[in-house]
Amino acid sequence: MNNKEFIAELSKQINLPIGTTAKLVDDTIRILEEHFLHDETVSISSFGTFEVKKKMERISVNPTTGKRYLIPPKLVLGFKQSNVLKEKFNAE
Repeated sequence: MNNKEFIAELSKQINLPIGTTAKLVDDTIRILEEHFLHDETVSISSFGTFEVKKKMERISVNPTTGKRYLIPPKLVLGFKQSNVLKEKFNAE
């Protein structure tokens, strides 16, 4: 499912025009991005928790050349599903 299909499906389920639903989705994503930029954890009940994590720098080796190089630290977004969501997946 891509963004356009998601917006169309959500629009049908909540009985709003596609334009209004698209703005709602865009605003929701923008709010989430703002929280992630401030290293804040976002929890959505019955769905899961999004958390910004820092990956430490590390040394990697190119298997073809054997050359070693340093990979700098970076921030990544992690997701941990809620127990409710986990149970729904395991029930099927």
